[in-house]
Amino acid sequence: MTELPRRAARRTARLAALPIGYAGRQALGLGKRLGGAPAEAVLSEVQQRTAEQLFRTLGELKGGAMKFGQALSVFEAALPDELAGPYRDQLTRLQDAAPPMPTITVREILARELGGDWRERLVELDPVPAAAASIGQVHRGTWVDGRPVAVKVQYPGSAEAMAADLRQLARVARGLGSLAPGLDVRRLVEEVRERAMEELDYELEADAQCRFATAFAGDADVVVPDVVATSGTVLVTEWLDSEGSLAHVIREGTQEQRDRYGELLLRFAFDAPRRTGLLHADPHPGNFRLVDPDGAARLGVLDYGAVARLPEGGLPTAIGALIRIGLLDDYDQLVAALREEGFIREKVRVDPQALRDYLGPFLEPAGTPDFTFSRAWMQEQFRRVNDPRGDAYSTMLRLNLPPSYMLVHRTFAGVVGVLSQLGATVPFREVLEESLPGFAD
Repeated sequence: MTELPRRAARRTARLAALPIGYAGRQALGLGKRLGGAPAEAVLSEVQQRTAEQLFRTLGELKGGAMKFGQALSVFEAALPDELAGPYRDQLTRLQDAAPPMPTITVREILARELGGDWRERLVELDPVPAAAASIGQVHRGTWVDGRPVAVKVQYPGSAEAMAADLRQLARVARGLGSLAPGLDVRRLVEEVRERAMEELDYELEADAQCRFATAFAGDADVVVPDVVATSGTVLVTEWLDSEGSLAHVIREGTQEQRDRYGELLLRFAFDAPRRTGLLHADPHPGNFRLVDPDGAARLGVLDYGAVARLPEGGLPTAIGALIRIGLLDDYDQLVAALREEGFIREKVRVDPQALRDYLGPFLEPAGTPDFTFSRAWMQEQFRRVNDPRGDAYSTMLRLNLPPSYMLVHRTFAGVVGVLSQLGATVPFREVLEESLPGFAD
């Protein structure tokens, strides 16, 4: 049976070579500059080749490597334009595709998980995968009752590959940081590591998808396919007809499409926790599909492997209250509220004016009826908070993110990243008033 390339030495060598390869290309670039080549041309060539190596390696290895790549791709909008250009095609390509595993392997897994009579229930199966992701690939089929279905099959060796990749990525994170300036790559690897192993449990994913499907049944704007069957490393759900993913809109959508699907994504992100008690925590564009029967322009939502079960049965009320206090420009009260919630540790002093300067731009989307997200806006926020010479950087270092908020923070940062890639104008404040606990109180 063909498996993920998972031998420790082989996978470790390929991942460890990423920062080494980048350093080598920098040295080669210096040599070309000394030989008289224009600086801009050399920089572009180094970045292009680096992007191709990074995301080709992450995609081909699948497992934790590709999962990290998908998480990184959400923040593509934060990269400065002079760096983002060569990377963009590789990033968006990674969001929607990966090399497939052989058909014989798929059939062996189906026989093992669904039983020797699996063909009596799954009466048709397209041998060509319709999609491929970090730990599995999806085939279109037909269930015995005539329903079109999506059959997700986990790659053999995924658990071992996932654990090995994330361990190695944690070791080389400092070197990878130079490939994506302005991003805390080490922290991103840690976040992915905490959640990724849960995604191997298709029974857990099926339970989460059932809850979302029930909550959004008949919804005018959001479509969640029902679960048909699950067993071990196979998950069968209803097929969702779509016209591509949000990655397509990012690449070539009209402004009307960008605004429409951006608003649907935003509303889903805030409304789903209230309806389900769960947070869909994997907001990369490939998980959101364009469903357009009769011009309805609805948002199809896939992949429920990375889902957080919220302890309060929804988003913490404190989040909405903190944003509301910040918008009232009462930063003395905000410092006190942040300290009470654990964002400012005991004995740590934070100046209210410095906090205003740090948080003000982040609160800007909630301060107006409509806000236009853009790459330029997101790049400016990353530049501000990552400049060690600035006040925003020193203020950020004084703040603490409580563990209970980490996944919520990363998820909504990812949503903002996708909105910025879309360049969408959305009614951000209205959505908060309707769906964020504590905001409108």
